[in-house]
Amino acid sequence: MRALDSRREARDTAPPSGAEDPPPAPAVGAGAAGRLADLLMGARFALSGGREGWIRTVLTAIGVGLGVAVLMIAASVPHMFAARDARTDAREIYGAPELERSADTALYTLADTDFRGEDIRGRYLQPEGEDPPLPPGVDKAPGPGEMLVSPPLKELLTSPEGELLRERLPQRIIGTIGEEGLRGPDELTYLAGTDKLSTADGSGFRIDRFGMNSAEEPLDPFLLLLVIVTCVVLLLPVGVFVATAVRFGGERRDRRLAALRLVGADSRTVRRIAAGEALVGALLGLLVGIALFLPARQLIGQVTLFDISVFPSDVRPSALLATLILLAVPVAAVAVTLLALRGVAIEPLGVVRGSGVRRRRLWWRLLPPVAGLLLLSPLLDGMDPDGGALATYTVAAGVLLLLVGVAAVLPWLIEWVVSRLRGGSLPFQLAVRRLQLDSGAAARAVSGITVAVAGAIAIQMLFGAAEEEYTRPTGQDTGRAQLQIIDHTESGASAAGLTGRLADTRGVRQALGSTEVHVPMPGEGGGDPVYTQVTVADCAVLTELARVGSCTDGDVFTTDREGVGSRPGARLDLNIPEYLPEEEEEVRIGDPDPWTVPADVRDAEPRNDPSGNLTEGVLATPGALDPSRLKDGRVEVLVRLDPSVPDAAEYVRNAVEPGSPRTIVVELTDSDTADRFALIQRALYAGATGVLLLIGASMIVSTLEQLRERRKLLSVLVAFGTRRATLAWSVLWQTALPVVLGLALSIAGGIGLGAILLSMVSEPFAVNWASLAGMAGLGGGVILLVTVLSLPPLWRMMRPDGLRTE
Repeated sequence: MRALDSRREARDTAPPSGAEDPPPAPAVGAGAAGRLADLLMGARFALSGGREGWIRTVLTAIGVGLGVAVLMIAASVPHMFAARDARTDAREIYGAPELERSADTALYTLADTDFRGEDIRGRYLQPEGEDPPLPPGVDKAPGPGEMLVSPPLKELLTSPEGELLRERLPQRIIGTIGEEGLRGPDELTYLAGTDKLSTADGSGFRIDRFGMNSAEEPLDPFLLLLVIVTCVVLLLPVGVFVATAVRFGGERRDRRLAALRLVGADSRTVRRIAAGEALVGALLGLLVGIALFLPARQLIGQVTLFDISVFPSDVRPSALLATLILLAVPVAAVAVTLLALRGVAIEPLGVVRGSGVRRRRLWWRLLPPVAGLLLLSPLLDGMDPDGGALATYTVAAGVLLLLVGVAAVLPWLIEWVVSRLRGGSLPFQLAVRRLQLDSGAAARAVSGITVAVAGAIAIQMLFGAAEEEYTRPTGQDTGRAQLQIIDHTESGASAAGLTGRLADTRGVRQALGSTEVHVPMPGEGGGDPVYTQVTVADCAVLTELARVGSCTDGDVFTTDREGVGSRPGARLDLNIPEYLPEEEEEVRIGDPDPWTVPADVRDAEPRNDPSGNLTEGVLATPGALDPSRLKDGRVEVLVRLDPSVPDAAEYVRNAVEPGSPRTIVVELTDSDTADRFALIQRALYAGATGVLLLIGASMIVSTLEQLRERRKLLSVLVAFGTRRATLAWSVLWQTALPVVLGLALSIAGGIGLGAILLSMVSEPFAVNWASLAGMAGLGGGVILLVTVLSLPPLWRMMRPDGLRTE
């Protein structure tokens, strides 16, 4: 009787094939023909198993396709950044040897600016002949009062939002810069023509070409570790998801294969059938992934994440990485499927009846993290910067094994915990009982987010230490001033005009201007002249530069009593010699203009100004030294903004920058971050955003697959009078329990991995608990959102028509 029941159950669980005749019972094939027949039978199960079969295959293809699309994008990252760097190098030249003026030279200078937090790259070009050098993307040099702009900048300048910026860039737009001259599609940049540049006063330098070969410095061990761990942490959840997608519909597949075992198929035949079915899903997933990748390339070109944007043509995976993905995905699909068939091969009768299979074992799940620890143990005392590729691969393999260990331990942890749960409300008991019968699907659903959170916690710990290493205080005091304006002046009298213009600018509370020059005095015994800095400003400014005590117009102070030119009675020549490139020497033009440091000069203690600089030398008020006597000086204005005025900084820039390639506006900040660290940080955030979106999409597909598997059971429970709210809460509990356990495991694993990484860079162990809670909360929030989105399909699956079967 039991054998008859088994045959009936095997018949009921065998996959239907619509109106076609059911496939014949498998026979053990001989040789290559038999093995091929088994693979084709698995493919037939995947493609012609009725509605249930093709829905399962479609879900698998979508899941694998999402993972493949992300892997293809990840494989394109090296080319993305290489293309951006190549375009950046091709359009830049930061210095040139001494050149003679000719028909193919031009004067060139930088004129960057900011607008509402956006960096705007600006360059001025002044041709010196008929064939000047042109940067990529430019066919004709703009004339004075003209400029070429990038398409995004043109759109901004012609929009109402760019009205303030248009005042700052009044030149006439005569065209746009081509793609080959832009770092990315969202870059704001312009090339303006001018006739005000000169090599004599340093306002421009002569060039005869564009393009530079910048030798990239190797990353130091800290940044290298950050890059390696970031790549592993971002890509491993994708691999976990692909492995999970291959197992969509795994319960029904296992019951069917176990039934085939009962009717005579040996274990090898079953494995080949399963491999054929997995190959079909994986190959369809590759096609779906390629189909998703192609439009994703276009979408990436229109999206900017954390100041990173690329052209669609940049999103191109290397042939080697693309081939590796195309080969690895089917191989991984077959490997995961065969690994999951252990229960089918050993206990087919129990699988068919839906009874529990043998308990999961822990010992082999600990082997990956132990192996990872063994790989990383030689590096715990610090990474060798000259370790080369071997150290890179060792770190990557060690981190990968540790995170794989987290994913491997999760199913055992869920099973061990739920097997000991008793009592509770009815929804809780339904959820626990379901997990007790089979927690594999639930573990697979949250394994990706568990690995991602564990890796994110470890990276956050590493980034916390890196921020202290690569973020340093600037010494600037943003409480005393927010902007610093620097300009060159031929006469110190213009400083007063600039300061007055800024003081009358909207949004400015106070403008503190000074003029600085380095003036010579004859050296002793006819030697080289001694230069002394002379700063002329009113008392309000001098109190920001030094502790002068009481101050009235006419006072003179010195912050460098030991300096020869700062002593009382020192005779300084205010007619500063000019450097003539043609003569390659300094030449005095005009008569000397001597000025004597007064005998009553007072000592003052130097003080860091708001920009963080110390002003040394002679500090004089306008009553003691007429600013108009200062030649070829530097004007510096410290600006205090009114925080209640929106765009106050933009009004200041508009007041000093229009058409001027020499005026520099510096926004004062309390700290400064190294460029490479900032780039890695932005890339991490952009990649994490993409992986998080993938995880959310994968969990939606996985949840729908689980609900589809339980549709008949849910309909039966509703038909017998179970409240729908009870079942909804049951589904929520069934998701919440693995999530809580997964997050707990990810926190423990992430902290452990973070401690190892900190030891490798010789940093003390430290945990930012607020960031840790944020990471865990973000992971839990994604799962909660997915659960909420799964409720509408859940309500539909509770209808009585779910009792129908094919």
